[in-house]
Amino acid sequence: MASSQVRLRILPSASCLFDKMVQIRLEGLAPHKSVKLRSKLVDDRGVTFTASALYVSDKTGQIDLSTSPSLAGSFTGVEPMGLFWAMTPDTPHSKHLKKNVLSPTSVEFQALCEETGELLASGTNEREYLIEGMKRIPVAEGNIRGVLFIPPGEGPFPGIIDLYTFGGGLTESRASLLAGRGFVVLALAYYRYNSLPKNPQNLNLEYFEEALTYLKNHSEVQTSRIGIISLSHSGALALSMASFFSGITATACINGCTANTVIPVHYKNQVLPPLTPVIKNITVTDSGLIDIRDALPDPTLERNRSSLIPIERATCHFLFAFSEDDHNWNSSFFAKQAASILKSHGKESFELFGYPKAGHFLEVPYTPFCPSGFHGAVGREVVFGGEPKAHSEAQLHLWEKVQLFFKTRLGSKNTAV
Repeated sequence: MASSQVRLRILPSASCLFDKMVQIRLEGLAPHKSVKLRSKLVDDRGVTFTASALYVSDKTGQIDLSTSPSLAGSFTGVEPMGLFWAMTPDTPHSKHLKKNVLSPTSVEFQALCEETGELLASGTNEREYLIEGMKRIPVAEGNIRGVLFIPPGEGPFPGIIDLYTFGGGLTESRASLLAGRGFVVLALAYYRYNSLPKNPQNLNLEYFEEALTYLKNHSEVQTSRIGIISLSHSGALALSMASFFSGITATACINGCTANTVIPVHYKNQVLPPLTPVIKNITVTDSGLIDIRDALPDPTLERNRSSLIPIERATCHFLFAFSEDDHNWNSSFFAKQAASILKSHGKESFELFGYPKAGHFLEVPYTPFCPSGFHGAVGREVVFGGEPKAHSEAQLHLWEKVQLFFKTRLGSKNTAV
């Protein structure tokens, strides 16, 4: 039973959007008391993520995570959101999964007496994905499969197609939160979702063209203001869409590749074969994980050019974001290569952001860090790179840049608070 004198407060409210910062405060403690704070969430796969930190109350008997330093635990120093970003899974190599955005992610907190283990106080932060009045519409129109998010208010709104990564099927978190900023967002699956094939032999760009047409023709969408956001494997699909289709204004490519990978991409009478990995460049870490960072060769070399995406054909604005410690592949090399290709064709319509010590999965802020996990193309656990604090800071910075990028290039009716 919690101590009746001690209170755990979550400010400004115990409920907020997933990407929002909260203030955690303990009140009613004895002065200079050692307290262990724990956080826990259980994701949609049933994996438990936890973090803990040791604090000492001030002379007034308070601990405020926005000013009080952690002395030990999952992180040290003043880290207001450390109990979120420092969470690790109880099952190794597990990536945080949130599929059902109709329910919040519940983060539970416990304050324990360091000396006795007595429970002093507890609380829960409900982290929501949908703002009030937002519509979530499952899409099964023609061939396309996904989920459409429409913000409240009077449209039409700019439209964005959200593409997730290889093996991800479909993830709604980013799409729903981005829609809360005044965009109609289509979270588009391209395999391993509903009736889509689990192991396609190729990917047809006509499918993505159909999705683009669907979004442009929607009554709530401004036809001339369409963007794409992508991560990892889907970066090449986003670049292909920007290169082969008209009517795309802005494309954000996060830790992507300038060439097609894994599965052949077909469009009309053209085929982009996957870039062939160099097996000898694959290494094994001391912990036994596969490191594929340097497996992909330079796609601009003559023997690889058939896999290179002709981004010089694109007329949109680009945002290229890369993690310098990405071990899924050399994102820094590919992002800079994309910028170089555009420059060589007289195009300066791009932004380039690099993040030292960040790993592969740059997600929305406060998503638990994923340093390793199962890789669908490799068939084994691989290292994804990065350091928790630097990675968290990168996610926060990039999320702001992504919103600014789309607001600047597409316009928006900002509705989130």
